[in-house]
Amino acid sequence: MRALDVKLFRDLVRLWAQALAIALVIAGGVSTVVLAVGSLRSLEETRIAYYERHQFADVFALVRRAPKTLLTQIAEIPGVAAVQGRIAKLALLDIPQFREPATGQFISLTEDGQPALNRLYMRAGRMPEPGRGDEVVVTEGFAKAHAFKPGSHFAAILNGRKRDLVVVGIALSPEYIYAIGPGDRMPDERRFAIVWMSEKALASVYDLNGAFSSVTLKLMRDASEGEVITRLDALLDRYGGQAAYGRKDQTSHAFLEHGLDMLRNMSRTLPPIFLLVAAFLINVTLSRIVALEREQIGLLKALGYRNAAVAWHYIKLIIVIVMIGVVIGSAAGTWLGTFVTEMYGDFYRFPFLVFVQSPDVYVAAAVLSFGAAIIGAVRVLRDIVRLPPAVAMQAPAPPRFRRLLPATFAIRNVLSQPAVMMVRNISGHPIRAMFTIAGMSLATGILIASLFLNGTMEALIDVTYFMSDRQDATVSFVERRPLKAVNQIARLPGILAAEPFREVPVRIRNGNIERRIMISGRPRDADLNRIIDTDLHPVLPETGLAISSWLAQILGTQVGDFVEIDLLEGQRRTVSLPVTALVEDYFGIQGMMHFDALARLMREAPAVNSVSVSLDANERDRLYDAIKSMPMVSGMALQRVSLANFRDALAVLVTTMANIYTGLAAVIAFGVVYNSARISLSERARELASLRVLGFTRGEVLRILLLELAVLTLLAQPPGWAVGYGLAWTLQTKMAGELMRTRLVVEHSTYVLASAMVIAAALFSALVVRRRINQLDLVTVLKTRD
Repeated sequence: MRALDVKLFRDLVRLWAQALAIALVIAGGVSTVVLAVGSLRSLEETRIAYYERHQFADVFALVRRAPKTLLTQIAEIPGVAAVQGRIAKLALLDIPQFREPATGQFISLTEDGQPALNRLYMRAGRMPEPGRGDEVVVTEGFAKAHAFKPGSHFAAILNGRKRDLVVVGIALSPEYIYAIGPGDRMPDERRFAIVWMSEKALASVYDLNGAFSSVTLKLMRDASEGEVITRLDALLDRYGGQAAYGRKDQTSHAFLEHGLDMLRNMSRTLPPIFLLVAAFLINVTLSRIVALEREQIGLLKALGYRNAAVAWHYIKLIIVIVMIGVVIGSAAGTWLGTFVTEMYGDFYRFPFLVFVQSPDVYVAAAVLSFGAAIIGAVRVLRDIVRLPPAVAMQAPAPPRFRRLLPATFAIRNVLSQPAVMMVRNISGHPIRAMFTIAGMSLATGILIASLFLNGTMEALIDVTYFMSDRQDATVSFVERRPLKAVNQIARLPGILAAEPFREVPVRIRNGNIERRIMISGRPRDADLNRIIDTDLHPVLPETGLAISSWLAQILGTQVGDFVEIDLLEGQRRTVSLPVTALVEDYFGIQGMMHFDALARLMREAPAVNSVSVSLDANERDRLYDAIKSMPMVSGMALQRVSLANFRDALAVLVTTMANIYTGLAAVIAFGVVYNSARISLSERARELASLRVLGFTRGEVLRILLLELAVLTLLAQPPGWAVGYGLAWTLQTKMAGELMRTRLVVEHSTYVLASAMVIAAALFSALVVRRRINQLDLVTVLKTRD
């Protein structure tokens, strides 16, 4: 073994703690890249494979009643590859041992089993047999929630008639990866199910023999979706068709895409920040370690080693440390990526997962880490190898201290001697102090960027569930009902208050930018379902349209501007409405109007789609029984259940990701602070030993060093808070989307917690330094200078 390789091995043994701390910083950065990019690619590949294998449709449309002969004309539309007509109806379910009303989305199956489009993935059992109108297939989540197996029974109220059904199969569908019941914001697998049953049986119940109420289309690869939708709308219009829509507006796909978008934006924002921060810290830390080897470099050169050999020796040291970090980071990132992929797979009910481990991700993370480390060290090596051996073997010239304050402000009259020495040392090495503060600030900043999501989600819950939607439940109707339906609901047992709620599907347009949204109408004195403006005050304009602030941003409109509205229900007119208020809402994009103004716009008598109610908790069971006996009701969304589902589902996804990133950020923060303390000790070992010889006690020497570490740590916190707020703003902006967004809320507790974690790392480092100072061999340290 060559002498320099022996030295390399001994250096690694001597510096093992610092090398491990640097490797952990590198591992933190590499892990974030592998975790985020790996899990995102796996989920995207899984979605593509699922959609292709099970023929997920491209275009969807609902119609009141259309003859099956129309399917031939639809199939002849240029660009259409396949057409599937079916019956789709909402109905209440009556489930044994389950008090709350549940809702089923019933979809017909042809007698030959699997549909041509949106084919089912059978988890258990079989498809309904021809002629068996009581046999059904249900979604896996619903079956698990009620412990249903093939052979289980439940009842459904189909078109006013209660029917007993038997479960013969349990399945998944690409059309309902994310299934939301009427009035709900989150999937509730106990209270909402997709139920597939015989077309013949459903047609008989709803008087739809030879007809369909829903159609789905598969398009050719080069087809124009917009052109196909226009032609389809023209064919369905006379049969009560609602405006057709593409895959991007299909509820399940839109929510899945939004979830992947959030993961995608997180993977594009946090990992680069982590990696850049880690690279900067590696650069600073390694350059200081190499600078400490100045005398050894001079000795090597005096013994005849060439500059290239000396430089290569230190580069090998850096390569070994970085390689350890890359290996640890790759392993941790792969494990965390698999965990996150499985977590998302369970949440979205994928039947299988395609794990993608692209070598380019690992290579990119490793190259960035190696590049940052070597660039920083090479800069220092360049300066050192240029020194003559005799000069390099000498200690660096002591810093020149200058008086910064007037003599009348002499700090030695105020501070103790150790404190004065600490201040003089910091002021004598301003660049080193600045880089140390910068490193600790970045460590605090990435902790804030990881922690702020928890507070932001709580702010979203507070505004959505306690300031805006304050109802206990929302009762939805199968079809639009006259206003007197509100009184029918208000007379049910346990109802304390009831408010009408009307929704109309529209296309809203400003110039060439348009979106498909719902306009909801609410009464002037609405108290259960309030509209909150951007200042979080209740608002409901008497005239005009209130729209989401996010929608206003998309359309490029402000209060006072006019927007075009295509009414997709009733007389299907195009009207122009002024924007009279901007609304703060965090789910979806929508418009709001006064209830009476919406009725006038639709040129109809006041009508409702649903009713918001407050409940007497003691009368819930009687109310549930009454709701189950009302054929006009399609579902009942419960606010407390929705909130619980939100916390258990989506919030868990976001907070789990935030916790993972917080853990990685904590590792990086610890690595930064620990290395700063250890390197400071190494740099000042001789000075501290000299102080001991001059009569300073161990406590006084320790106080000088730790006081400096404490001051630098505290000075790093304010800029760290600013860096953290900036990173949180960047992350919040990148993660916002049309289906869900959050308000930027960085709570005081977040700053405190981030700083506490950095200070805890400093305290731990202080304990290590204390132990090293107690073990300081004065003779050995002082001899090295001679």
